[in-house]
Amino acid sequence: MSKPFASSYNMPATSPARLRAALPKWLPSAVGLLAAIPVLSADAQGSPSPTGEPWTIITPAQVSLVLGRDGTVIGELGRERRLNVPLRTLPKYVGHAFIAVEDKRFYQHDGVDLVGVAGALKDAVTKGTLRGASTITQLLVGNMHPDVIDRRDRSAARKLREQQAAREMERHYSKEQILEGFLNQISFGRGAYGIEMAARQFFGKGAADLSLAEAASLASMPKSPVQYDPGRYPDRNRARRNTVLALMAEQGYLTAAQAAAAQKEPVRTIARTEKLAPWVTDVVRVQAERGGVPVMNGGYRIQTSIDPALQRAAQQALTSGIADIETRPGFRGQRCATEQANAPAPSAANARTPRVDACLEGAVVVIDPTSGEVRALVGGRDYARSSFNRAIDGNRQPGSSFKAFVYAQALSQGLTASAMVADTALRIRLDNGQIYSPDNADNEFLGALTVREALTRSRNPVAVQLAMSVGMDSVTALARRAGLRAPIAPYPSSALGASVVQPLDFVAAYASFDNGGVSVDPRFIIKVEDRAGRTVFAPQGSPMRPAMDPRVAFIMRDMLRDVVERGTATALRRIVPARVPVAGKTGTTNDNTDVWFVGMTPELVTGVWLGFDKPAMIAPGAAGGTLAAPIAGQILAAAYASRASGAWTPPPGVVSVDIDRATGKPADASTPADRRYGEWFLMGTEPGALTWTMQLFRVGPIGY
Repeated sequence: MSKPFASSYNMPATSPARLRAALPKWLPSAVGLLAAIPVLSADAQGSPSPTGEPWTIITPAQVSLVLGRDGTVIGELGRERRLNVPLRTLPKYVGHAFIAVEDKRFYQHDGVDLVGVAGALKDAVTKGTLRGASTITQLLVGNMHPDVIDRRDRSAARKLREQQAAREMERHYSKEQILEGFLNQISFGRGAYGIEMAARQFFGKGAADLSLAEAASLASMPKSPVQYDPGRYPDRNRARRNTVLALMAEQGYLTAAQAAAAQKEPVRTIARTEKLAPWVTDVVRVQAERGGVPVMNGGYRIQTSIDPALQRAAQQALTSGIADIETRPGFRGQRCATEQANAPAPSAANARTPRVDACLEGAVVVIDPTSGEVRALVGGRDYARSSFNRAIDGNRQPGSSFKAFVYAQALSQGLTASAMVADTALRIRLDNGQIYSPDNADNEFLGALTVREALTRSRNPVAVQLAMSVGMDSVTALARRAGLRAPIAPYPSSALGASVVQPLDFVAAYASFDNGGVSVDPRFIIKVEDRAGRTVFAPQGSPMRPAMDPRVAFIMRDMLRDVVERGTATALRRIVPARVPVAGKTGTTNDNTDVWFVGMTPELVTGVWLGFDKPAMIAPGAAGGTLAAPIAGQILAAAYASRASGAWTPPPGVVSVDIDRATGKPADASTPADRRYGEWFLMGTEPGALTWTMQLFRVGPIGY
């Protein structure tokens, strides 16, 4: 809407002295009766901290803003959700709306509206009705300095102190400063303080962009933020909003036509008010406070590595993916709809709150493999229901997705991807005398097959054999160099992901396959600035450390591409455009309790976990390839919808040889085209090269 109003907030003034002269002689002695008149705004709660002289305008607590890498707001931190804005940046009608309904003689009085006081006393005596007579200045004094002027105190003494402080405030500050302080101070309910935060919460825009009707809707709220909440009670708010608009026209701030046009507008609020990245906001609060920055005191700007568009895509993919799983036959949990922030509370008859541990949960992590910067992180399906951050604080078994580290260690010790191994039954005697016999998800054994094929088809006995050949301790050491901090038990079952990991660490460790074999530390905070724009905290990550030979990382990643192209994660390949190279590994734990997909493109490493907080079967036959991989596919499809993908290039020291997929031997003229493929080898290990002195493997299962 245009701004056809005067350039100044000031209206023609009437001298406070002339106003006093026109009042009844008995008024000063009757001021004590005002203690019985109710106030117009919400009282301060709790025991307030010292705020200084009651007439001073102080800078109230504000939020610290959590920003995405593009500068957009993705979260807020602070004890009071407030963001101060200068009065000069607001349309004139914003302030006029509050003046019209709260204090129509704001520009004429000296802090105390004696005319209003007289009217209130007259009504109390003649009509037996009580109405408020506090001015905007008095309301500001009481709300800004609750430690000195406690508005819950109904005594005459409190009222006199408030009036005295209001007059003193008017002597020290202009009307514009007082109005600005009032608009930035007052509560609008739901934890929102000040006009800027109210505008964002209810209308999804800054206060500078409020329409006339929206400004009047917010001006309706100080009387009762709950009763006139425009999101929950739009009809009530509309009725009072229209009263405010009529008052504005009556007092000369609007024309009758402008008021009538605004009164016809419906009350439209945004559907949801939760922040984009609540779990990220929790993380950066902890990290900033550990860095010595009191971000909860407000006023800081925290720039993060989060890509808002990717963050939104990750949350939507997880939410919709879980909702789809809940409708599948055999699903063992409850259907748990996502909370709607503005939805009315269900009636007692219809209320049905599912057990939190019966709701299928999930976590998503997306990392830049070159820097460790976290581009997206989702710690659960619904922060409103459960704020527990499963991406960082969860400890779950990764299942077969851990096999990547087993195979990488085997490659580093000289095994080739074309070597033949045996997918066969094993009987391994453990130290406690028990027999461990890993089987496959399909309850079959395929016999001799190449290492590449064994990984592509996720054959469990092969991974166990490899881990025992190289030593589970050496596998653990490689995973530790890659950045995995969780302890890995020295048992054969750990090769199949039996030891728990934290999703963030696990996904970050996978980055070493994507970036040439170096470890990265997950990073959220780029820098923190104070109110003056000074950088007060800029954490530096640990230097990147070698985790594995870059040639091993390349060959391992190429093997993981086959998992996506023709193995257990083909569901993802059907979603992500063919122009985007993708590699990764699925994971499913015993009894279908945890399902995973962790994968990579040249620019991103993405991990998805699904399961119940209290471990239990998701559904018979649940698998990472059918449940987690499609969610990762949706995230990557969104990420590359408007961006190009790079390509992986082989490092020096690797050579390619055409191999027969069935035999693991060099292809020849008789090899069918569908069995011929290019296999990568560490230079010196390719067929026909001199014997590799570090070769440790034999064909067939390991003895026991």
